[in-house]
Amino acid sequence: MTIQLSHYLLLSAVLFSIGAAGVLTRKNLIVIFMALELMMNAVNLSFVAVARYMGDAAGQLIVFFVICVAAAEVAVGLAILIALWRHKGSMHIDTLAAMKW
Repeated sequence: MTIQLSHYLLLSAVLFSIGAAGVLTRKNLIVIFMALELMMNAVNLSFVAVARYMGDAAGQLIVFFVICVAAAEVAVGLAILIALWRHKGSMHIDTLAAMKW
């Protein structure tokens, strides 16, 4: 039995769904941040799978750039979360909604 493209896409859809459920149901900003990363990696998996199936390296190049953007997002996002922690002492989404920017 070989692994087909549909298997990769199904796994990607499951991972994306788990990430979306995590973003929509959780209150802790760190968990929401991790769920967003899971969603981004699910999309990366589908890009790589389709690129491999099509025999084209463009999907893998897109994934490379997405990973670079994700690294920058993690750096900025964690800096914002640390500033929120120092300011409010909590990582719950309700404290972020109560802040006046």
